[in-house]
Amino acid sequence: MDKILSARIDELVIKQVGILAHELNTSKKAVIEAAIKMYSKQTGLEKQTDVLKATCGTWKRSETPKENILTARSAFNKSMNRHHQ
Repeated sequence: MDKILSARIDELVIKQVGILAHELNTSKKAVIEAAIKMYSKQTGLEKQTDVLKATCGTWKRSETPKENILTARSAFNKSMNRHHQ
């Protein structure tokens, strides 16, 4: 799925992306994606990034599940009570 990325980029870089896209007969999106993939390979970050290590572990909490439930239920009840008064 494609997502939108918004960034302030130097005008000369934007022109260069447009020129490359035109010369390669492709889209600006394809030029940017290819450049990012090449940069990632050059720096070696694609091999160092452990996706599971970076994204998992949110289930590891300092509080017990019971404490977590009580905290959530308390916040919910306070919110409900505020609207019923």
